[in-house]
Amino acid sequence: MPVPVPRQRAIPAVECGQAPAASPDSGPSKEQAPPGTHPAEHPTTRRENPTEKREKPTDTSPDTSTGTDSRTSTGTGTDSRTGTDTGTGRTHTDRTTQSAAPTNLTVLLIEDDPAGSPIVPDLLDQAGKPIRVRTARNLTEAGRLLTDDVHCILLDLALSAPAPARTSADGGGNGNGGGDDEDHDELAVLRHVLELAPRHAVLALTSSSDAERGAEAVAVGAQDYLFRDELDGRLLSRAIRYAVERKRSDSAERRLAEGRLRAQENRRLERGLLPTPLLAGSPLRFAARYRPGRSRALLGGDFYDVVRTPDGTVHAMIGDVCGHGPDEAALGVELRIAWRALTLAGLCGDELLGTLQQVLEHERSDDEIFATLCAVDISPDGRRAGLCLAGHPSPLLSRPGEPARLLPYDNNGPALGLLPGARWPRMQVELGAEWSLMLYTDGLIEGHVGEGRERLGQDGMVEMVRRQLAEGLAGEELLRAAVNEVRELNGGELADDLAVVLLDRTA
Repeated sequence: MPVPVPRQRAIPAVECGQAPAASPDSGPSKEQAPPGTHPAEHPTTRRENPTEKREKPTDTSPDTSTGTDSRTSTGTGTDSRTGTDTGTGRTHTDRTTQSAAPTNLTVLLIEDDPAGSPIVPDLLDQAGKPIRVRTARNLTEAGRLLTDDVHCILLDLALSAPAPARTSADGGGNGNGGGDDEDHDELAVLRHVLELAPRHAVLALTSSSDAERGAEAVAVGAQDYLFRDELDGRLLSRAIRYAVERKRSDSAERRLAEGRLRAQENRRLERGLLPTPLLAGSPLRFAARYRPGRSRALLGGDFYDVVRTPDGTVHAMIGDVCGHGPDEAALGVELRIAWRALTLAGLCGDELLGTLQQVLEHERSDDEIFATLCAVDISPDGRRAGLCLAGHPSPLLSRPGEPARLLPYDNNGPALGLLPGARWPRMQVELGAEWSLMLYTDGLIEGHVGEGRERLGQDGMVEMVRRQLAEGLAGEELLRAAVNEVRELNGGELADDLAVVLLDRTA
């Protein structure tokens, strides 16, 4: 694709919303308590909201309220994720309270803070509710706690870099000094977080003496940066909300731009696939109308073409692949191109249709897919035509002084792709000196008439065209009026693809 799309990665189920995160020895849970929770850190906050606002991973003392102490050895979180009442049963009570009074925003703080110094103050959202804060000491814990309900990530740039990144940096040489290596490590951590959570807003935390690093973090992909030693609850709460909205806006703008580019590319591609009639040197006039049934598409399963061979014969064709998807549209294009190539190579009638059926059988994605087709070859003098029908509606012929009528349908053969070894007889038709011949697909006749189940049908179409011809319409005007009236009778856009071809000869 010509659209610059960010590098894709395998997204964990917890990130795409298919499953919650879980530790290897525990079951799934919507809310996960980060490791190292101290039971007496914020008693008031705990009563208002059972989810810990800050949970320090450095506390290694056992917490009997949550069960066994697995935080010291694993560092992957507390037992609140298991849903097992191994202590007093407070875990189940907290879950019930959480589901009853959820907070609006959830923040994941990634910090390496062994001393337990408070980096994030108390946070409130716009409604005055506490912002839920989860704490991870490293990127491994961050990956476990990064569930789909996390809105923003607070990343301390002082966090130690992952071992692979540090090894790679060391392998690049230490000749520039430890400071350069440290800068590289911290930005590598940020890049790792951005790859881990491409859909989440990221706020970088740095010291007030290192504003340059914060600016670099924004250049790499963070939504903003803050000085950790100047934080207060009001400033941080506002920054979190701003980062979340900015990420949403940037993502929506990027998706919109990508969608526009794809739409433009599809339009150019589909226009290139529509036929350009080859009628140089022919006295016949040509007009066509095409409307795909698929929303926002330019090409459907209907197809048509008109060419003039060196002997002066004009060949016209219109067809319809069953179905309305892009696969059917592609197959229709293949059949049209094959028909043109075979016609220019001198094939006609039953031989041409038999070869087209072989193309269809090789190119279709399912054995049940078939295509109807109507093919006419008009003699060089324009007075006679050969007609072959493969399960397709018969063309409409109109001549001066005579009512428009359908050409004979008696020798209609089966649709292409239905019967192996089928035959399609060629009928000879007298056109006269002045005439109009309209080829169409069933989209023109299968639209509804009003709000009931009644359809226009071939008889209704014939009466409609007769009336429009009596009003003096011809060529493009006739086709435009016919298609518009069919849409109006249907009460809106047609569900099926529609194609109409009109050939005129004047005396």
